[in-house]
This record gives sequence, structure tokens and C-alpha cells, in this order.
Amino acid sequence: MSLVTDSPVNSSSSDDFAALLDAELDSSSSEPSPDQEVEDDFDHEIERIKRRKLELDSSDEPQGSTPMNLEASIEKDICSHPGVFRGLCIRCGQKMDDGSGVAFGYIHKDLRLGNDEIVRLRTTDLKNLLRRRKLYLVLDLDHTLLNSTRLVEMTPEERHLSSQENPLQGGFFKLDSMHMMTKLRPFVHTFLKEASNMFEMSIYTMAERPYALEMAKLLDPEGLYFSSRVISQADSTQRHQKGLDVVLGQESAVLILDDTEHVWQKHKDNLLLMDRYHFFASSCRQFGSNFRSLSEMNSDESETDGALATVLKVLKRVHSMFYDSESEDNLDCKDVRQVLKIVRAEILKGCKLVFSRVFPTKFQADNHHLWKIAEQLGATCLTELDPSVTHVISADAGTEKSRWAVREKKFLVNKRWIEAANYLWRRQPEENFPVS
Repeated sequence: MSLVTDSPVNSSSSDDFAALLDAELDSSSSEPSPDQEVEDDFDHEIERIKRRKLELDSSDEPQGSTPMNLEASIEKDICSHPGVFRGLCIRCGQKMDDGSGVAFGYIHKDLRLGNDEIVRLRTTDLKNLLRRRKLYLVLDLDHTLLNSTRLVEMTPEERHLSSQENPLQGGFFKLDSMHMMTKLRPFVHTFLKEASNMFEMSIYTMAERPYALEMAKLLDPEGLYFSSRVISQADSTQRHQKGLDVVLGQESAVLILDDTEHVWQKHKDNLLLMDRYHFFASSCRQFGSNFRSLSEMNSDESETDGALATVLKVLKRVHSMFYDSESEDNLDCKDVRQVLKIVRAEILKGCKLVFSRVFPTKFQADNHHLWKIAEQLGATCLTELDPSVTHVISADAGTEKSRWAVREKKFLVNKRWIEAANYLWRRQPEENFPVS
């Protein structure tokens, strides 16, 4: 992410400040947050901005029309105030309203950028990204890349997790300072390594910042993948919602990986919905699930065929289709959301579905979320039976439509068949979803 390339800002002050932000964004430091040395650099930069303001203010005094005074006066008059740092414009040093623009506190707690500057940065960075044949990937933490529980909420069956003899020992981290245990999702390190070749990655969680930074260290101990791009709850501009307005990436090139759809109300077309990772029993209770957790079953997801391995294949396919060699000349006009829509529509292509006792009585079928999901997955949904129907989705094996499916040797499955295909990004074996 570049804040200085192609910058319209001409003053030495703003160039130096942009370069400092550039270094912070592109840093490969193992510490996701600014350390004391970086803080000192920002302190020095704010003093430079103040000195610049004094220079511009002095241009108003009657000292003759020297070229230097004329240049400073013109610059002061035309400054577009691209951003604010500690209440001062990063270009001309003028005192600004701290409420203007969008805060990027995860880059630096005192930084706000104006809308025009954000647009310029995204446009510039997209060109650089396309040149490197990459896209953006925004990653959720909890239930997507890992699962955490408070130590006091661990069940007796889970106490053995701290034992060295535990066969599932890999990926466990006891965080005494937070009184928590964290389990990384199987395949996560391989996932991040391979995804980093295709994407510039950010973390975006609704958790608080200290927790987010601790998890980032577990996932990326060498700071190779995220750098300062760790976005937490306090960075969101809308309560209980995540938004790409605080991500310095062009929406047309952003993919999102998250287990929760409703927090991305404005960006559902960018979202790849993940099956939730419920390793600890407290995680199941949190969502009101009545099934046993992986820890209680002394089991875990598959490394080679689990959720992250599956979604990595989807990401590779989307990336490959986006950078199709036949259309590379028009990359800046392409939209990854359209590519994702095509990939999603291949999952249930050729399936024709009829629903039986799945929707409430008198509910308009094509407004139901399952109907819409099925169509997004490429299926054709019908209200009446005919010989072309391939599947009956039913909640009761005794209905007329269910009996027809058995008699005509059609697939009879419960609604989880559609939901699983949506989460796992592939058609699931019908025999795993019987109707009782």
C-alpha cells in the first residue's frame, strides 16, 4: 500500500509524512503495532508539519514578492487538505477538525484521511497491485482462522489440551495474560503462505485491538502477511458492522473471508462465507448449537480436506479467472465480485429443486433465503414437480413431494444440503443429508 507514489502533494513536509506512512504500511516488522521508534518518527514529523505551517503563515507578511513567498502563498491557497494528523493538515499544517475524513487508527491512532485522498490512494494502489498480479483479501479471526475460549469455560474433557501427550497438541496457545486458550484452525499456516502469493491480506475482527494483535502474532509471528493491517472493532465506522471504508483497497478487487454474513451488509458480493470452526465447547454454546464440539469428540478438521483447504482452492480459481491471460489488457475494468459470482454459480449447476415443508405456510417461496442461496449456487428452483426435477428439499419424509422423490428415484435431502454447499463451496454427497 503506497501513500506517496503519484502523490499530488508537493511540499517536502507532506512527502516526508507520506513516506513515513508508506514505511509503516509496507513494514515487514514482526510487531503489528507501531513501536517506540516509529512513534518518535511520527513525533518528529508533526514538528516538521508545524514548521511548515509557520513558513506558510509567514508568506502573508509583506516581505516582497519573492519566488519562495509566492510559492508558499499559492500552496496555502490551493491545499486540498488530503489528511489530518494530530489535528493538523499533513500538507500545509493548518489546524483541522478532527472529525473530518475517515480515521485509520490501525495505521496510526492520530491519522485521518479525506475521501478524495482515500480514492486517490485506492486507485494508485490498485494499479500497483494489478502489476504484481495480486488482489486484496480481508480475513476474519474467530471461527474463521481460529477458535478461542476463556480458561474458566473449558470443560473437564478439554483440560487435557495442555498435556504434552495430547495428540491434538498442535496449534494450541495458552494466553495467561488474557486467561484464554486459542486453537488455530488446521491448515491455517499453509493457507496464509499460499494466499500471500495471490493477495495483499488484512485482518478485520469485531474483537478488541489487544486481542486482535495477539492473534495476529500467533498467525503471523514474523510479520510477513499483515504488517500494520490489523483492523479491530474500534476502527469500524458503523456499530456492529464491518465495512471496506476503512480498508485501503479498491472494492472491485477485494475478497472477504468471514463466518458471519450479517456484519457485511454492504459488501455481501465480496464475501466468501466460511463454515464456523467450533473447536471448544464454549464456542458451540455461544451460538446455541446443540452438537458436540471438536474438542469434546477428541477430533479436528482435516488438514487436506478441511474448510481452509477447500476455500483456498476457490481463491486460487477466482484469482486465476481474474487474471485470465486473454483479458489482461483490461484488468483495471474487471471486478472480482463478478468473477466470484460465476464461480459460485457453478456449485449446483444443473440441479433443479423443489421444496417441501421448508418454508412457512403462505410464505412467498422465491423470497426465502434458501431459495436465493440455491439460485446463487446455480440451481434452478421450481414450485411444482415435473420430470426434470433432480432434488426435493424437504423437512418431512412423509410429504407427497418426498414420497414422489423416493418413487421416482430423485434425490431427497434436507435443507442442510444447500447450506453445506454454500459454506464448503462444492456440491455435497446427498446421502449425507437424509430426511427423517
